[in-house]
Amino acid sequence: MKKELKLVIIDKNYCDYLRKYDKKVPYNFDKKQNRPFVGVLFKIGNINYYAPLSSPKPKHLKMHNSIDFLKLDNGKMGAINFNNMIPVLERNIKYINIQELFLSKDEYQILLRKQHRWLNRHTYLILKKSIHLYELYTVNKLPKKLADRCCNFKLLEEKCMEYNQVSV
Repeated sequence: MKKELKLVIIDKNYCDYLRKYDKKVPYNFDKKQNRPFVGVLFKIGNINYYAPLSSPKPKHLKMHNSIDFLKLDNGKMGAINFNNMIPVLERNIKYINIQELFLSKDEYQILLRKQHRWLNRHTYLILKKSIHLYELYTVNKLPKKLADRCCNFKLLEEKCMEYNQVSV
């Protein structure tokens, strides 16, 4: 059975906590609303990983997919920044109700619905890219420039457990 990717919003306080230890942890809010993160990318032990989903920007059309970046529909629907993926537990997330998005006429919610559909048509690619980046980072096999823009996945896993007071 194919795993469906979920759109979620990560708890702001959790992200703020992680950011104390790694400045590359993205802000999950802007002036308008919380920024959604794409759902479970892969699991290591009991830790789920989520990667930030960005809205479309003109620069996405010119950028190239890379080990840590994937354009959605050639950039027309935004992108995923795998370098900024973070570990989370269920208690750190709020699921976006996709069914409600189908009822909405709001432009942003229509975009989320389209992104969700695209993501689920490309689940294998998303899982493959996220795991590949994680593995190369954790064994120190990434070029320095690329490694420098990645979150410190192992440190954040420790801090995730610490924040949630869960033993590994």
